[in-house]
Amino acid sequence: MKNIFVGNLDFGATEASVRSWFEEYGTVERVQIITDRDTGRSRGFAFVEMADPAEADRAIEGLNGASVNGRSLNVNEARPRESSGRGQGQGRSNSYGQRRQSRW
Repeated sequence: MKNIFVGNLDFGATEASVRSWFEEYGTVERVQIITDRDTGRSRGFAFVEMADPAEADRAIEGLNGASVNGRSLNVNEARPRESSGRGQGQGRSNSYGQRRQSRW
């Protein structure tokens, strides 16, 4: 399974339209357009999962830089999400970088 980042999407793009672009290169397992949690509007990027890495590589090569609705797509293999360092057990720092004790 290969996860692909698709950036610079037209804000009117739908999961169906993104899926159709990638299906020209192989089987698409999942498409997720990222939306703003407050407004529900597209944030202009999506993730596409393809089961066959060779098909995914061909899709990346074929679609990166392609012009769709006047916008040049940015398509590449998605990088793993980096942790923010604020997981469990991580306290907050004040403006001087000093750790504050949690009240909980």
